Amino acid sequence: MAELQKTNANNENWTSTACMLCSIGCGIEVQVAGQHLTKIRGDKKSAASEGYICQKAARLDHYQNHSERLVKPLRRGADGNLEEVEWDVAIKEIAEKMVAIREAHGGHSFAYYGGGGQGNHLGGAYSSALNAALGTPYIYTALAQEKTGDFWINGKLFGRQNCFAVEGMEHADYSIVLGANPWDAHGVPKTRDLLKAYKKDPNRTMVVIDPRLTESAKMADIHLAVKPGTDAFLLSAIIAIILQEGLEDQAFIAEHTNGFERIKAQFLKVPVEKYVEVAGLDLATVRDVAVGFASAKTATVRADLGIQQSLHSTLNSYLEKLLFLITGNFNKQGGNHLIALFAPIIGHSKEPEEGGPVTRVTGMKGISKLFPPNILPQEINTDHPERLRALVVDSANPVLSGADTGAYREAFKNLELSVVIDVALTETARLADYVLPASSQFEKTECTFFTFGFPTAYFHLRKPVVEPLGDTLPEPEIYRRLLVAMGAIPDRFPKLERIAKLDRKFPAGRLYPLALAAAFKANPSWVQYAPVILYATLGKALPENMASAASLWGVCQFYAAKYSRQVANAGTPGKGYAQGNALFNRTLASDLPVALATFAYSDTWKLMKTRDKKVALHIEEMFSALDDLAEEATLASSIEGENEYPFILMAGERRSYNANQIFRTPDWRKTDKEGAMRIHSDDLSKLGLQDKDKALCRSETGQIDVLLMQDDTVQPGMVTLPHGYGMLYSNDKGELLQNGPAINELTSAGHCDPIAKTPYHKHVAVAIERVLV
Repeated sequence: MAELQKTNANNENWTSTACMLCSIGCGIEVQVAGQHLTKIRGDKKSAASEGYICQKAARLDHYQNHSERLVKPLRRGADGNLEEVEWDVAIKEIAEKMVAIREAHGGHSFAYYGGGGQGNHLGGAYSSALNAALGTPYIYTALAQEKTGDFWINGKLFGRQNCFAVEGMEHADYSIVLGANPWDAHGVPKTRDLLKAYKKDPNRTMVVIDPRLTESAKMADIHLAVKPGTDAFLLSAIIAIILQEGLEDQAFIAEHTNGFERIKAQFLKVPVEKYVEVAGLDLATVRDVAVGFASAKTATVRADLGIQQSLHSTLNSYLEKLLFLITGNFNKQGGNHLIALFAPIIGHSKEPEEGGPVTRVTGMKGISKLFPPNILPQEINTDHPERLRALVVDSANPVLSGADTGAYREAFKNLELSVVIDVALTETARLADYVLPASSQFEKTECTFFTFGFPTAYFHLRKPVVEPLGDTLPEPEIYRRLLVAMGAIPDRFPKLERIAKLDRKFPAGRLYPLALAAAFKANPSWVQYAPVILYATLGKALPENMASAASLWGVCQFYAAKYSRQVANAGTPGKGYAQGNALFNRTLASDLPVALATFAYSDTWKLMKTRDKKVALHIEEMFSALDDLAEEATLASSIEGENEYPFILMAGERRSYNANQIFRTPDWRKTDKEGAMRIHSDDLSKLGLQDKDKALCRSETGQIDVLLMQDDTVQPGMVTLPHGYGMLYSNDKGELLQNGPAINELTSAGHCDPIAKTPYHKHVAVAIERVLV
């Protein structure tokens, strides 16, 4: 490591690593001096991204180095303030309190909130061991604040909630971008290059559906400026036009689906003209989109949070999928299709009658083995005897990112134990009883499991490029120490450690898996702690600083066993254990993304989990939602701002210089340093305000100060604020300041989807008022 840093400091070499700001994980190269990433560029050697880089990735040194980095464990002292404490003391005290709460109240009194923020992606694989020791099934994560409605629909259509469908924009002739602004949000490979390719090609069409004239919409052939919150009406109208005019792909439907006749009957009665009127659009243009999509040789839909966190969010996801299903644009090149996940980042939740867990206070069922952050404060802020009493937060900041910040603050006051594992002193960490400092993503072995590439999926195991800062630890080691202190596992596994080292010397060695199986047979309780035991044993036999990668050995074994032919197609031949081991060794040896597997489109049908491998188009709950939509169409006021709160705020807008909460200080931003509120010039005039004025934005839940930005890309009556602001940081004088709007002071946990409890962040009723001086 020291030799590498010296070379880089002399600007002679570049080190390969990757960006972690979005699901694409573009390969980057860095030059390093001390703790600093002095230069960053796209890595042309990365087969997945081929040198592509966005403006956000180029500023990752601001993630690595900022005023709120944690360097020592902290605990809350008798005076109520956080104070430094030694690791051994913190681990011992936390473990004792965890055991006491578990023994007194049971495992259901614990919850875990995690999700790949400041420090943890690979480390999250080890959290399952702690949850097993605690006895809790309650896993809360950012995905459950965004995507679980979509996952629920996947489960109904394709057989399981972890059937994962992606778009095929790079191969499509016709693309609908729905509730997304890829130009700024990215999310598809080489995003800006792809959007430019669409704009230049007269034989391809891109339609953007968005209330605002976004950067992506400006590049589109057609922009449907739908009224905020009316996406379900527009999508229903498009589907109805296709079915009422007989434009569906009848051959595909007959071969690959069930329940179509009920679908058609439902949409034959849709009053298309009325729905288009409700959406605020022109009927002729909407019909052109419906006919264009249905008649294109290949067509796809790229959908994101704009519909998944808006009114009718789960219904929106259903309609989005019906659109590509009834036109036959599924599981083929240029359409939407299923992919095989490398690691189980999501699962499938059983129904309660099948043994699936439900929360004790709100009775919420899990989706994809996750629970929604929207209900977490309600599970704590109550006198219910089976309420949540303890919370572990790993690389997440729910106090700032969850709906209703005030409810989260209250929740932390009511917890008997709160532990935060993170890289930075976040708003959540500031409220915790204990704060355990993790090494940053550039200080340890890391990866992400968003292996969405197709036909070839790539996986990038990133090596550390700088030394760990202060007295920090990688998350697997933190979890191991907690398990040992709780008495769940021994401190050492001498026999397994020796056999692992012996096996690593011989590529064909098979002693370690046999010894591990024997250890689990002799100690059945150890099975649930398998990731940490791999880390503690196999990890010691891996190259320096790579012990955290030990859990990938098991992931590679399962993946190769399930997709052996496709793994061989991507360059890892063999069968069984030998192939899985070879794949693991490839990921360890490479500084670049490794080709995991190469699939054919015909393989995607094998990923279906329905018994007959056909799509189950009819979903009873969605038919009820469609009936409710018909009634809502007669009540136009239901989608407008209320009298007291006349504006509709779309909270969480993607912009050029906002990301998730991985960037904490404002100095990383080149533009929009304050996170200004976009507002139409007509609305400014009516309010008697001007561009760059400060104002008060008020909702039923709370209020915040905002900086106004005149912008006629938004509709009158609509305003937007970005996410990734509102965080606390220390300036050069040591003063604690806040940067920009903390939007979840305005949002409500109760304003959410009835099935998934996804918050309606894109449709918040607010009032805007002059700041009284």
